[in-house]
Amino acid sequence: MKILLAAAGSLGDTLPFVALGLALQQRGHQVHLFASESYAAHAAGLPFTPVFSAADNDALLRDPRVTDPRRGMSLIAEAFAATLPRAFEALRAEVVPGRTLAVGSTLALPTRLLKDALGVPTATVHLAPSVFRSVHQPPHLGPHGLLGRLPASLQRAAWWLIDRLVLDRLFTRPFNRYRRELGLAPVDRLFDAWLHQADLTLGLFPPWFAPPQVDWPAGLVCTGFPLYDNGDAQPLPPALEAFLAAGEPPVGFTSGTANATSHGFFAASAAACELSGRRGLLITQVGTQLPQRLPPGVLHVPYAPFSRLLPRLSAFVHHGGIGSTSQALRAGVPQLVRPMAYDQFDNAHHVQRLGVGERLSTAEYEPAAVARVLDRLAGDSALHRRCAEAAALCRVDGDAMSVACGAVLSLGTLLASP
Repeated sequence: MKILLAAAGSLGDTLPFVALGLALQQRGHQVHLFASESYAAHAAGLPFTPVFSAADNDALLRDPRVTDPRRGMSLIAEAFAATLPRAFEALRAEVVPGRTLAVGSTLALPTRLLKDALGVPTATVHLAPSVFRSVHQPPHLGPHGLLGRLPASLQRAAWWLIDRLVLDRLFTRPFNRYRRELGLAPVDRLFDAWLHQADLTLGLFPPWFAPPQVDWPAGLVCTGFPLYDNGDAQPLPPALEAFLAAGEPPVGFTSGTANATSHGFFAASAAACELSGRRGLLITQVGTQLPQRLPPGVLHVPYAPFSRLLPRLSAFVHHGGIGSTSQALRAGVPQLVRPMAYDQFDNAHHVQRLGVGERLSTAEYEPAAVARVLDRLAGDSALHRRCAEAAALCRVDGDAMSVACGAVLSLGTLLASP
């Protein structure tokens, strides 16, 4: 079979699709990956078509609105609308009738257009649990988790208002405009039930991280974390190896690959290391975010595969992206999460629920506060035990990509359907 994989988002959003593509390719299938041009070097040899230019990707990451929980959604919606026709045409050009499957991430909705326009069997892959609405354990979509304080009837009303006043305006309208161009009927409330009405819905996380709720989509397959970063083929840089060997395990700091405006985060992180006498690693490919002077014992590294690096850290401070969160869980390293937007608040909630880390808001993230949290994490033996238990659970989960491959390949039975 030929399988088209479409990933929308950051490098962390793309790597799971590389992992899935490699696993499908190893099983003898023809795979084609569609993602941002910026991540072509991470495609690991898979046939690759860019559907979002590197220039546009760079402009998006450097826009300070991208990390704002309110304004960021508008920015993402603009990119979504601009990319939609280009991505659909690129995908359609690779369809071989009768032998093609399509797999897309949450916002890679051109795959759903292939299903509706051409009848291509389609799977939707959600990397994080925050996309699933529930009145029993609602996702934390902001710093305060307000939905969980409301009765079920008011939660449903809140979702209706969020859809009608925000998400429909930003996403559903441009999506329906393009559907009309293709001769397709409009959809209603794109992010409600319709989002999960592909032929298959996958959640790339384990049930122990986010227990499935009775009002989640029927037939959802939770695979476990993908935990892929090509670390097996990428040794740590010699300078980083030397730094790690030269002293106590450092604290790692990253604000993720989906923004380039975290100057304050890195300045406060370096100052917290100096204040607490800890060694630190500032991990970013955008060096202009760093302070001009780094204190002794603090090193900048543009990139390192987390699967190799995180087990050698004393703590990991990050933004709450699902990739960073899951890699930290596998490494068994204490976490300090500083969420900014999107799924990050919900992932931070699950880190706290599991007892493997703490959270600071962007306003709270100051050197003295960070130093205090790092002190608590270092001295909490019970937390360290829970981190080890989470790492053991990740090992027990086994190979999430085998589960995902089996589910995706089961769609092949639909190719013979009339």
